[in-house]
Amino acid sequence: MTTQTKNILKMAGVLFIGLLLGWLFFGGNEKPQSNHDTDKVNEVIWTCSMHPQIRMHESGKCPICGMDLIPLDSNQSEVDVNAIQMTEDAIKLANIQTMVVGNDKANKELRLNGKVQIDERKVYTQSAHIPGRIESLKINFTGEKVNKGQVLAMVYSPELVTAQEELLQAFSINESQPELFEAAKQKLNNWKIGENSINKILSSGKIIQQFPITADVSGIVTAKKVELGNYVGMGVPIYEITDLSSLWILFDVYESDMPWVKVGDKISYTIQSIPGETFEGKISFLDPFINPQTRVATARIEIKNIENNLKPEMFVSGIIKNNVSKSTFNEIVIPKSAVMWTGERSVIYIQIIEENGVSFKLREVTLGPSLGDSYVIKSGLETGEEIVVNGTFTVDAASQLAGKPSMMNLEGGKKMAEHENMDMSGTKTENGKKPASIINNESKNKVDYSTMDQRIVTSKEFQSQLKIVFMDYNQMKDALVKDDFKTSNLAALSLLKNIDKINMKLLVSTDAHKQWMALEPNIKLGATKISNSKTIEEERKYFIQLSMNMMRAVKIFGVNLKIYEQFCPMANENGGAYWLSMSKEILNPYFGEAMLTCGSTKQIIE
Repeated sequence: MTTQTKNILKMAGVLFIGLLLGWLFFGGNEKPQSNHDTDKVNEVIWTCSMHPQIRMHESGKCPICGMDLIPLDSNQSEVDVNAIQMTEDAIKLANIQTMVVGNDKANKELRLNGKVQIDERKVYTQSAHIPGRIESLKINFTGEKVNKGQVLAMVYSPELVTAQEELLQAFSINESQPELFEAAKQKLNNWKIGENSINKILSSGKIIQQFPITADVSGIVTAKKVELGNYVGMGVPIYEITDLSSLWILFDVYESDMPWVKVGDKISYTIQSIPGETFEGKISFLDPFINPQTRVATARIEIKNIENNLKPEMFVSGIIKNNVSKSTFNEIVIPKSAVMWTGERSVIYIQIIEENGVSFKLREVTLGPSLGDSYVIKSGLETGEEIVVNGTFTVDAASQLAGKPSMMNLEGGKKMAEHENMDMSGTKTENGKKPASIINNESKNKVDYSTMDQRIVTSKEFQSQLKIVFMDYNQMKDALVKDDFKTSNLAALSLLKNIDKINMKLLVSTDAHKQWMALEPNIKLGATKISNSKTIEEERKYFIQLSMNMMRAVKIFGVNLKIYEQFCPMANENGGAYWLSMSKEILNPYFGEAMLTCGSTKQIIE
């Protein structure tokens, strides 16, 4: 073997040993991927369509409501730790609507309620100009029309009989004592006995026993102040006559709305008794005083009653529109339905759209003037941002249940033990993943449960539990009727306590589950806001929302009671509002003693 061959063999041996050592030290530490890790990646997580905070490794029943679990979408993730994420199906189910914020004219639309009233300057008191006894009345009831010069009553006056005798005696010696005759005539003239009557007495030489009292003005008799046989003195009122050819409309202006009402403002108005017509007027007078009981002042317009189709005490609704912008630029204006007011702050929800889904985030804003159905935004919102304008309370309820920042809890965090997060085994935790929505995000059923009110057959036990909640609502309604702030507040707290006792596992069908899950958070939210209210006006404002949700719950599930669905068109700033009552009698909870019987029964829920 040659030296060259030996060297080649040595080099090959060294290379082989090096490769062997490299495999032992480095390649030997690599382990093939185990089937366990592969299974972990492909593992299916099961959740509840009604309670998406549930996360479990195996299919089965939801530990909260008893519904069948469904597979969790692997792409489901949260965009923002403080945002509540919702699928397209959930947004449709909750009827959530949004709008892009833009600049607009800040036109203040102020709605006012008022009545047609008599023009005080057109009221005339017809008094007796002859002292004596009423022998006959030609006008015997109020509401009768009279003309100027028309005989209203006949009066017998002993003083006038004596005065006529003096006149005849003075007339007989007129040539020798003309001053006496003129004095006797003047005495009769002071009683408004005309020249024709005096000449008749002189020509006939006979005394007139009864003299007429005639109307000084034309108009409608609005008050009759004497009866047949009454004795009246000179200047005593016998009738009140009112000219209704021109009238006033007096609008109530609340203290908070006074900065937006000025003399000269144009106001368009409608009259309930003349449907289909809109009138316009101009404010001619603004009351300088506020009524200490009602806290309102009066704005007045003057109208001509040419066709006599307007009657005093008719109800009138008016609208004043003013531009309240402080600059020449347009303001950011958003609908009132987008704003939730906690008493200390105002919040809205911003829609965030990204590749992995749609989410909504709470935003605090500073409100400017109220423009009727909208607000001017001073700060907290920029042009081009998209906000929730319908379904805001549903989004907030979902955020609250998910432990995200909400209207009642700006810091976020769980407050209801029933809805705490659970880990993969179903055990409650504090740091687990938050639910994306309280609504069925995975539902394939496209029915809009937010508007349905068809009856669903449920167990009597569930109806009995819901009936207890309804009785709390009814107690709250009765308290608002009596203007009892404290009792209404306590009834709201009782409702919150009893609604938590309702066992949703008693709802067997999927439709029943979905209906209740859409209603429960809104009922809780309305009752919570009422329990936190500081004034009875706040309670009545939130009672509107609570009533609408209670109405749907009663219609859908039933409570084994005969219930009257009642409506007031003047509540909710003339937008109208419903309430439920166990009594057919109209007792309005939105106005209480101020307007107790305003409203009507729309439907009877058996």
